[in-house]
Amino acid sequence: INVSGLEDEYNNQLRDKLNFLKNDNLFMLKKSTVSKQINNNGLVDEYSVFKNYPSTIKILANQTVFLAKVKKDNIIQLMGSNGKFIKTSEIDYKLPFIFGDFKTKNFFDLKNVINEVNFDYSNIKNFYSFKSGRWDIETYDGLLIKLPKNELKRSFENLIIFLSMNSDKQIKKVDLRQKNQIIINGN
Repeated sequence: INVSGLEDEYNNQLRDKLNFLKNDNLFMLKKSTVSKQINNNGLVDEYSVFKNYPSTIKILANQTVFLAKVKKDNIIQLMGSNGKFIKTSEIDYKLPFIFGDFKTKNFFDLKNVINEVNFDYSNIKNFYSFKSGRWDIETYDGLLIKLPKNELKRSFENLIIFLSMNSDKQIKKVDLRQKNQIIINGN
């Protein structure tokens, strides 16, 4: 069994989980058996499985990209681009922290908008999720952005224009929740 594409330590761990296949007949082996084990690994985002007859299975995996830190079950976990949560003892990743209960799909919708409008994701310190489905964002610059539940892309586009026009001002809070209004609070 050959596994590649992840860091060496993770390649070895995945290979060890698949060792139960070593005595199986490669001709009779179903890819779903292999896929089930790989899908249980939170570090794998995408993968390909190849049967190299007569006796080798090759797995090429892409490692998930860590997007945020989340506290689940009183443990800080990393959320990957595959939507899975990975328990880790290393919390020194410079990733935004997500506070509150949220649906993974809602976070990815927000992340996609952030990417589309070229908002600097690396400057985001915290995400705050609310039961209503709304988000607030806190940046490392100390700016709090209150987002509406709907029309996120338009709100971000307005925010970027507004911030570029007011880059010389000390703005601490931008409230975009009211349609066609930007409410600010500064020093």
